[in-house]
Amino acid sequence: MVQSVYFHIPFCEQICYYCDFNKFFLKNQPVDEYLDDMAKEMENTVKRFSYSRMKTAFVGGGTPSVLNEKQFDRFFGAIHSNFKFEPGYEFTFEANPGSLDYDKLKALKEYGVNRLSIGVQAFQDELLKRIGRNHQENDIYENIELARQAGFNNISIDLMSGLPGQTLRMFKESLEKAKKLPIDHVSSYSLQIEPKTIFYNQMNAGTLHLPPEEEETAMFEELIKQMRDNGFIHYEISNFAKPGKESKHNLTYWDNNEYYGIGAGAHSYIDGVRRENAGPLKKYMLLVKKEGFPYFRENRLTLEQKMEEEMFMGLRKRTGVSKDIFYHKFGRTIDDVYGRAIDQLLKKGLITIDNESVCLTEQGVFLGNEAFEAFLIDG
Repeated sequence: MVQSVYFHIPFCEQICYYCDFNKFFLKNQPVDEYLDDMAKEMENTVKRFSYSRMKTAFVGGGTPSVLNEKQFDRFFGAIHSNFKFEPGYEFTFEANPGSLDYDKLKALKEYGVNRLSIGVQAFQDELLKRIGRNHQENDIYENIELARQAGFNNISIDLMSGLPGQTLRMFKESLEKAKKLPIDHVSSYSLQIEPKTIFYNQMNAGTLHLPPEEEETAMFEELIKQMRDNGFIHYEISNFAKPGKESKHNLTYWDNNEYYGIGAGAHSYIDGVRRENAGPLKKYMLLVKKEGFPYFRENRLTLEQKMEEEMFMGLRKRTGVSKDIFYHKFGRTIDDVYGRAIDQLLKKGLITIDNESVCLTEQGVFLGNEAFEAFLIDG
């Protein structure tokens, strides 16, 4: 049964140089019409795929905080018309520093949002400019303080490592400043160069200068150490939380559970089928108007694919993959399906296994891709 929903707002006032998410410059876009089509997709989705109540919701982008007051009303009104939430639900809203004032934050609280995910990325103004961000360090402190004043007691920030021009000293400085903030969760991701990004074009032109691999590894080591020393639980490869503040929505993905995806370019997983919505704005909107659903691609997973994904996603969690849950989902034991891969990874020191679960070791966290690939059944 679906208990989580993701909403995609693809509009941005500025495009970050590393971003490969589905996004469009805000200026001259049909935002109101897009929100109406999202509302129609919501309505059609819950009619076609039943649910009881949502445990989590997540509004991402793009930059959702670029919506104005009337657009907030339109958007959240559609959400609450179509979705009911369980007591104790988690409702996350993404925002960039500098994009939220007190009135907008209070409005978010009134709409039921109770968790903020703020895209900090770095604390050095020069570095922020170099990666295409339009905020500065002071905006970080101001927005987090305003969020606390508005009543938010669950705030996450995103950081990035391996950025062009970023040194280990700079990343340590960002971690030191992050630790002093009244925040509850940190996600930190290493830069990945993706096609159709400005950084990808710079890399092909030979003008992108990245830190050496050993310095990037040192950044990850420093991240783990400083987060743990400051009372954050390392609960997923790239995520750290104060006790009880783990991202419930993202755990939906890592637990390989089903979810709705609403909006241009959004993905969903329902009844064993992964669906991808059309990304181009006009195509998304046309499909919703003509067909009711914006699906661009649908893939019904085989049993083998479901088991592979259970391992890929579950091993990202430090608690690993539960043997009982694996057997309950698939009617086969992990040892029966993956005995050979498990033996190989045990010998390499990349996983541990006991009566309850299969987990990455400390070494395995740094070599996660090697461990994940071993669970390809045809690999």
